[in-house]
Amino acid sequence: MAKVELKFLDNFRTGDYLKVNLSKEPNHKGIILIEAFDSDLDNECSSFIYLDKSTAIKFAKTLRTEINKIEN
Repeated sequence: MAKVELKFLDNFRTGDYLKVNLSKEPNHKGIILIEAFDSDLDNECSSFIYLDKSTAIKFAKTLRTEINKIEN
């Protein structure tokens, strides 16, 4: 299996990015973890968002709706 790290880069601030993974903590089984990294903090994680499956699905649908509102 390939070792890949996916980062969602900030469009306005160079060095800031988001990472999305399944939480590896035993007490967070089945939880999606979104981590925000800040270049002002030497790319240390500045915040975490934990989403259960149903909330993550709703978030993805809402994000897709907002993307569809963008006019090309």
